[in-house]
Amino acid sequence: MKKTLFFFSILFILYSFTEKKHPYHVGSVEVNYNSKSKTFEVTGRFFLDDLENGLAKKYGKPFHFNDTKYKVQINEALKNYSAEYFKLKTDNQFLKINYIGYEEDSESVNVYLESEKVENPKKVEAAVSFLYNLFDDQINLVHIIVNGNRKSEKLTYPNRYLFQQF
Repeated sequence: MKKTLFFFSILFILYSFTEKKHPYHVGSVEVNYNSKSKTFEVTGRFFLDDLENGLAKKYGKPFHFNDTKYKVQINEALKNYSAEYFKLKTDNQFLKINYIGYEEDSESVNVYLESEKVENPKKVEAAVSFLYNLFDDQINLVHIIVNGNRKSEKLTYPNRYLFQQF
């Protein structure tokens, strides 16, 4: 998580010193198994403008995260968007993923998801393609953590699948 935060911090600093749109299309997705709740807690972090544009392109209407009148629309769109662009499978079984909500700041958005309960996952597969509908150079850094064991992988468009054994 520290490396991801550092990476995003550097990108946000670069972004804030330029008037142009940021030159990198990158997001991160952390998939953390919570042994107490027996669920995967998922956090996706994306540049705010990229996510607004990805949703607008997908659903054909504008979305503005920093405007409260769009909150209901954004929640519905993110729920549907996440269901299409994020899949999780453990031990050869797809998991139901629930949309929890989102948080925003001036430059980024965190999207929160949670899986149904699963006992002691040994094999984790994910399909992650957030913002692939917008950019053909999108990179998603994916971190899967099970019982403190962290495995990370960089997915670059069009690659969307990863597999980790724990």
